Amino acid sequence: MDILGTAYVVDDDPIHVFGMQLLLKKIKFSKEVLVFRNGQEAIDALLESLGKGETLPSIIFLDLNMPIKDGWEFLDDFVRIPHHNREKVTIYVVSSSIYPSDEEKAKKYQVVSNYIIKPVNEHELTQLLGNLGCLND
Repeated sequence: MDILGTAYVVDDDPIHVFGMQLLLKKIKFSKEVLVFRNGQEAIDALLESLGKGETLPSIIFLDLNMPIKDGWEFLDDFVRIPHHNREKVTIYVVSSSIYPSDEEKAKKYQVVSNYIIKPVNEHELTQLLGNLGCLND
């Protein structure tokens, strides 16, 4: 399998977003990385893509604490998107929250593959690619 198609980073922290973009580019994680500052922007982009007949992103890195629409609200909206390819999207919650209750709540969403504590490092991203069956040359 090749590298992933599109990755979404949904996070309002500019420092974390900058770091994620650098790491994702360095390890050739995906062909394209799109950044959204809150869950509403990301949901709007997903719906727009579907309206144009485009495919959904391969992976979404989702922060929990954001303005306008937080990660929990994004997840609630995401699971209601009526699209048969939704199950092909892998969502990783990426949060600075170390509360076990947040991790437990996130894992109750079937669409959430894992819960990652910030900051994300290169080793974790490389492992994710391996877990997804992708190769990065």
